[in-house]
Amino acid sequence: MLSLVDMGKKLVMAQRRGETRALCLGAAMVVCAVITYYILGTTVLPLYQKSVWTQESTCHLIETHIRDQEELEGKKVAQYPCLWVNVSAVGRWAVLYHTEDTRDQNQQCSYIPGGLDNYQMARADVEKVRDKFHEHRVFYCFSTTQENETSVLYRRLYGPQTLLFSLFWPTFLLTGGLLIIAMVKINQSLSILAAQK
Repeated sequence: MLSLVDMGKKLVMAQRRGETRALCLGAAMVVCAVITYYILGTTVLPLYQKSVWTQESTCHLIETHIRDQEELEGKKVAQYPCLWVNVSAVGRWAVLYHTEDTRDQNQQCSYIPGGLDNYQMARADVEKVRDKFHEHRVFYCFSTTQENETSVLYRRLYGPQTLLFSLFWPTFLLTGGLLIIAMVKINQSLSILAAQK
């Protein structure tokens, strides 16, 4: 049968192993959060800072056309339908683009459907989007403060909401890791105080 002293030593050793594992978990969480912050700081943050589409405006639909295109990101591809939308925004005529990427993919298209493999499904998608524009002829859009810019965005990819959503999980990891480390350190100091009494 184990004596109380042997049992106490085993309990202390198990507690130390648990504390060490908890400290390693907390430190790993903090390191992962720092790495994630670095990755976000080099990828998402520059895109957010370079975005010129900061002014929220009210757009009024002028006209829409469905066009067939054969170019995407400067390369020849199979024919696909795309939507061309003209709007009136901030007191001038403008071309509406779905996102920043749509403008980069093909400046002749306001909206490019997701699946370009099936022409009929892509055409149905474009017609559905066009019908929604005709239902809601006045909507919010994003413009730039540059006076000579004749394009606006329907949705910003790199807006403040995207940045906050990107920073949520690393902040959660960092906070959780620091809390675990703090709880272990508090537990160790309370154990030392109890042993001294």
